Amino acid sequence: MKEQALDRNLRYAKIETQADYKTETTHSSKKQFTLGNLLVKELKELGIDDVTIDEHCYITACIPSNVPSDHPASGKVPVVGFLAHMDTSPDAPGNNVKPQIIENYQGGDIVLPTDTSVIIKESENKGLKKCYGHTLVTSDGTTLLGADDKAGIAYYDNGRNIIERQHDYSRRY
Repeated sequence: MKEQALDRNLRYAKIETQADYKTETTHSSKKQFTLGNLLVKELKELGIDDVTIDEHCYITACIPSNVPSDHPASGKVPVVGFLAHMDTSPDAPGNNVKPQIIENYQGGDIVLPTDTSVIIKESENKGLKKCYGHTLVTSDGTTLLGADDKAGIAYYDNGRNIIERQHDYSRRY
């Protein structure tokens, strides 16, 4: 599952979705529809029939409950919502994004390859200590990766898979 999410994240990161702060439209730039329409297509390919995208580039998708109607938990299971935004900041280029993959991160500062003056310092980013042994994805230093939103979107499918695989309701209800 992790490889699939990583692949999706890298693909989504390469789609330009910069916000336009000068516009008065809600989606803030037409570029976001490129990613939005792709997401709708991929959700439908996953078998989710109830998927829509509106004129503001808001996507809604409904995955029906997998709790059998004759189970005591039927109708009592809470609804789960996933929310994310697709726009990236216009403060740095959002096109020609070149993600850098760091497998099995072993700690220390991360020097971005295209602009070596840009350094992600472990001393200033305390969360990096929790990432030892994991795969990290950063920008190459010249563009924004958009990881705060696009990585979240990439992992939604993993969340959907986990939810659908849960069939032991008796221990929780």
